[in-house]
Amino acid sequence: MTSRRTLKAASAIREVVSMAILTRLRDPRVKDVTVTKVEVAGDMRSAKVHVSIMGDEKKQSQCLNGLRRSAGFLQACIKDRIDTRYIPKLEFEIDPGIKQSLEVSRILKEVLPPEEDDADPSEETVADDFDSEENDDSDDQDEES
Repeated sequence: MTSRRTLKAASAIREVVSMAILTRLRDPRVKDVTVTKVEVAGDMRSAKVHVSIMGDEKKQSQCLNGLRRSAGFLQACIKDRIDTRYIPKLEFEIDPGIKQSLEVSRILKEVLPPEEDDADPSEETVADDFDSEENDDSDDQDEES
């Protein structure tokens, strides 16, 4: 069971690392990266950063290598923003969750029948009734004049 302290630390580390990757990291290999989750060890000495990287396998491996090479810089960013006894050593892993959800979505589109885009007939009836009421009101105003 994870303690509240480690959950708060993981959330803070996720925020700092994702903002540092987005704004401060200048490595050209590191592009199209999203930090999805951070798991912090109980002793706060290591943290596993799960990232989602858009692109093919070659681009993903280059980006992951760039992140691993930038781990020291990112740890320094954590040190500047979070006051803890230990700065966790960062380990980067590709998060397969997003790719798996895209694959499941693709399979479901193949298996399920296509959805029909016909409007609900009850909505058309309501719209017709509303239009006829407006016309009745304008007729009443003409008669009063």
